[in-house]
Order: sequence, then C-alpha cells, then structure tokens
Amino acid sequence: MLILAAKFVGVWLLKLSVRFFAALRELIGKKEESLEFSDHEEVTVEKGLKRLAELYGKDFVEYVFDGKTGEIQSYLTPLVNGRSITTLDGLKTKLMDGDVLAILPPVGGG
Repeated sequence: MLILAAKFVGVWLLKLSVRFFAALRELIGKKEESLEFSDHEEVTVEKGLKRLAELYGKDFVEYVFDGKTGEIQSYLTPLVNGRSITTLDGLKTKLMDGDVLAILPPVGGG
C-alpha cells in the first residue's frame, strides 16, 4: 500500500500506515491507522508508536510497551515495509512517506 504525500497550505505531510494484528487489532478495533507528520519532523518508529500511544491510550501502552523498561514488549515484532526493525535501526529506524509499520503479535506453531 503506497500513500503519497499531500500538500496542504504550503506544508508537506509525511503519511504513514500502521497495521494491527490479532489481540492489538481487537484492542484498537481496527486493522489499520493512518498517521500524518509534518515533513519538517524526523519520524522514527519510536515517534510513530508514541503517536499511537497518544491516540489509543493506556490499553495500547500496556500491550505494546514494557511497564518497567519502556521498551517494546519482547513478544511483539514491529516491521517497516516487511522488514523487522531489529535488522534496521530498531526504534530509531527512520520512516519515509508511504512506509507501512506493522505490529506483529507472537506466532505459535508446531
């Protein structure tokens, strides 16, 4: 899914799509969210997650972040355009216009 930048009143916006799965999708009540940032901002995975925390509050924060360390819960796998942030720059991974951030739950199998 590609979302292109839009120009409003002389300000370019960076648009980011966020996809939710399993329990997080149920908690939020939707499968996808679109976030917008000014192109003057440096947008990282961390900044995107903080914006989501502002939007969805305590339940989101408790599900996504470790209450003691503030880090992402170890059982979640954030992906940017299908790549794990652990193979990129972690929470400091820079996001570009049209990127897709997915928050994947634990996967079981056998």
